[in-house]
Amino acid sequence: MNQHTHSNTSMMAGWISLISNIVLTFLKIIVGAIFNSPVLLADGYHNAGDVIASGATLASMRISKRPADEDHPYGHGKAEVLSSAIVGIILVLAACYIAYESIKVFFEEPEKAGVIAFVTAIISLVWKFILYIYTMNIGKKTNSKGLIATAKDHLADVYASLAAVIGIGLTLVGEATQNNILLFGDPIAGLIVTILVFKLAYGMLVEAGASLMEKSVGQELLDDFHNLILTVPDVKRIDRLRARENGHYILVDLRVSVPANFTIQEGHDIIRKIKKTIMEHHDDVAEVLIHLNPWYEND
Repeated sequence: MNQHTHSNTSMMAGWISLISNIVLTFLKIIVGAIFNSPVLLADGYHNAGDVIASGATLASMRISKRPADEDHPYGHGKAEVLSSAIVGIILVLAACYIAYESIKVFFEEPEKAGVIAFVTAIISLVWKFILYIYTMNIGKKTNSKGLIATAKDHLADVYASLAAVIGIGLTLVGEATQNNILLFGDPIAGLIVTILVFKLAYGMLVEAGASLMEKSVGQELLDDFHNLILTVPDVKRIDRLRARENGHYILVDLRVSVPANFTIQEGHDIIRKIKKTIMEHHDDVAEVLIHLNPWYEND
């Protein structure tokens, strides 16, 4: 799959996520308000935050695809990392809101659950789970940090919708059996969702922070780069090898030693071979910066 196809596929997934979040936001808020379901209503407001998150992801994906320019010589890939951090912050705020709404219910008279609210929660659960699988697959294939963040946001919604299904279901059973404890199933489920969403948001923020702080790629990938470089003829030694993610692509920086008696043209040819070898095996590598050192027989 080429870069143009990657871009189109990513943008389509982004638009599907945005439109889905808009529809689900209105559906959950309207049904939650009519049938007085705290967890469904809170989940609807959480979805409103998802609309903002999806919009930020789409914008960041468009920015990240821009070519390098004078002000951004390494490209605009970090835009997707920033959107991932924004999604993480929105999830933290959503978790706080869900916790607040759930705790508040314990000090009020339990509301009656509605079958329509229960069905809405099931629709949301199935819809969001499909979106999560679809968006995560596209995000991994295109190495889009923004889409992967959106997929994790969908996963948070899966947790929320599952809690809503369980909570509303328990409330319906409590009403049918006159069991007052089960009537609080809805807010209890909301508190469980709070913990799950907080955990998900924490992981996203840590990952985004590591990328913004120029954290190196994994050792396994570095080892692969190392082995590929050594397959290039006349590379005598790898003096330094570094690589970092810049959004959806990787930047590689290395120093290698070649015979000291080589001409500039021969050194240039080796550099081209190294770049070609790495980029043929890793299509997510956007740039390979190479410095040549002289190598002598007694080295």
